[in-house]
Amino acid sequence: MIYKFVVISSEEESFLREFELDENNTLLDFHNILQEELEFDKSQMASFFTTTKKWEKEEEFTLFEMGANTTPMDEVIIDEIVIEDNQKLLYVFDMFNERTLFIECTGTTNAVDGRTYPVCTRSQGKPPHQVHFSNFTKVAARIDDDDEEPEDGFIDENDTDLSGLENMENNEDS
Repeated sequence: MIYKFVVISSEEESFLREFELDENNTLLDFHNILQEELEFDKSQMASFFTTTKKWEKEEEFTLFEMGANTTPMDEVIIDEIVIEDNQKLLYVFDMFNERTLFIECTGTTNAVDGRTYPVCTRSQGKPPHQVHFSNFTKVAARIDDDDEEPEDGFIDENDTDLSGLENMENNEDS
């Protein structure tokens, strides 16, 4: 069985992609075709989330093992997560700014002989930029305008809450 997915963005109104995935493809396969089709930097972190019908995040699927509350993408078969008609997913592609693509399963079809899955079957509009640098620019401007040394904002040696930490290395050995 082949699952059909539509991908849209809240940032780029004209952006639309349609993908077909074999029921045995993994979320990692889906991630890879998204990265390739959107010309994203593959070294960046990303996650899929299953969602409610109102796009509220449920289960997270990450690029690799990240703890008890996540599952790696390569361990999740598409057929395992498409549990209802119009199953919704979020694809978080900019972890720093929580920017996402909205994905919905629109149905199933039969495999086309000779076609390799996953495949992008429709490409319309330009994708959103992968990394949004507006927050980086604001932070960099504040640092440049500040005459203080970077470490000045971290620890104040007169801070009474830090008393007793001076011998921390000695305490760890005991």
